[in-house]
Amino acid sequence: MADGRKRWSGIERELRATHGPLLAGVDEVGRGPLAGPVVACAVIMPPDRRAIAGVDDSKRVAEPDRVRLARKIRDTAIAIGVGAASVREIDTYNIYHASTRAIRRAVERLPRRPDHVVLDGNPIRALGIVHTAVVHGDARCYAIACASIVAKVLRDGLMRRLARRYPAYGWERNCGYATLEHIAVLDSIGGTPHHRTTFRNKQLELLFESDQGEAVLMDLAPISHLPSPISSVV
Repeated sequence: MADGRKRWSGIERELRATHGPLLAGVDEVGRGPLAGPVVACAVIMPPDRRAIAGVDDSKRVAEPDRVRLARKIRDTAIAIGVGAASVREIDTYNIYHASTRAIRRAVERLPRRPDHVVLDGNPIRALGIVHTAVVHGDARCYAIACASIVAKVLRDGLMRRLARRYPAYGWERNCGYATLEHIAVLDSIGGTPHHRTTFRNKQLELLFESDQGEAVLMDLAPISHLPSPISSVV
């Protein structure tokens, strides 16, 4: 790639021209697993610097490259915020609302206020943050791809550390997703405090359709009220 700036999408250039140069890309990982939290990341990358070569949707990037790229992103970023929602929150509020909480926490923890937020997927009415949603944004927008990679590396690292405490479930290999190995162990010895009790039946139905996929456990303090969202989708 001769000029890394080409990796910045037209969507992002238009949003920066409209709202300002500091664009926070946001993505979350961990919606589908049987175990572990959902983790979200918000990243503001320097608008005047070349994009980091190789950055893409985290699902398209091999694990060693993800780790390397996550380090580069953290070294280069203007600001990074990470948020999580616990298994208890997922079981209490459902995965959609838990993911929204994780995303809000990530944006709130940015040490610098962005001019605008762009996130993967569809607009989230309850998010309380002015944002633009981009369908398949982790594959279409550089800033969202950066957030996707950092969030994935963080969550995978957390699940590997938990695997040392609960070695039977193979979390160092499956990161909590519903693999045959994982389900067989659940059938044999039952679950752990890190398993989502509301997920198992649904995941058994979707097992063969599901996408296999250094974290910090976030505090569960209530999120302060934010202004009503103005959302759009691209």
